[in-house]
Amino acid sequence: MTDHAQEPLWEARDIATRFVRARLSASSLADFPGVAPVDLTSAYACQDAAIAMWPDEVAGWKVGRIGEPWFGRLGEDRLVGPMFRRAVRPAKPGHILEFPVFVGGFAAVEAEFVVQLAVDAPAAQTSWTATDARELVGAMHVGIETAGSPLATINELGSAVVIADFGNNAGLIVGPAIPDWADLPLDYLTSETFVDEQRVGAGSAASIPGGPMTALAFALTRCARRGLPLKAGQWVSTGATTGIHDIHVGQSARAVFGGVGEILCRAVRAQGAAC
Repeated sequence: MTDHAQEPLWEARDIATRFVRARLSASSLADFPGVAPVDLTSAYACQDAAIAMWPDEVAGWKVGRIGEPWFGRLGEDRLVGPMFRRAVRPAKPGHILEFPVFVGGFAAVEAEFVVQLAVDAPAAQTSWTATDARELVGAMHVGIETAGSPLATINELGSAVVIADFGNNAGLIVGPAIPDWADLPLDYLTSETFVDEQRVGAGSAASIPGGPMTALAFALTRCARRGLPLKAGQWVSTGATTGIHDIHVGQSARAVFGGVGEILCRAVRAQGAAC
């Protein structure tokens, strides 16, 4: 292999190293740490390198949307990012769960519908439909993705940069399971988000293009093609239903899911190795 062929791999490792160090030390980054990726190959190369360095196991994946102009550039309308075991936590009724945010970085809350796989996805299957995906699901829960990055401008720099830094994910709060979820119309599964008791967004599972199973099918396909087939017990957070809502240290958020329950949380300053 020539040095020229190796260069993108080394660059991805350097970018990943700097993101991982920032996350583990709970520090912020003033700028993207290197040459920003402009395609899926280079973006996921950064993500793969960072996953390999992170001192925890992957417990699931977040799915996010890619809009224009990045959809036209990248050719996919969604992205995935890893969620790690220690950052996936259960909500308790009436309890305010504290979650860490990077001071000087980016932080947001997203009300989501979260599925848990009951069985392993067949490793050889690299293309999935929503119907296929549904067969793997053991349960659907309500949840909050705590989005976050040491880089404050991560969303402004575009979807390839979001992919590079763990899909802009910093954790997942898992709320109650939804009884009989498979029999319910998507618009019946409603959601509202409040930040410091101000209503900032409303939606439903129908707010996710194609619904949660289409998002799950994307995660199954994209991860399988990277050699990372999903496993039983893993979580997939299927996309923001009320929007992406910025949050800062000391602020509280509440996500209300009609007929299911609510999740209460508060942003606190991240400590070293806490995210």
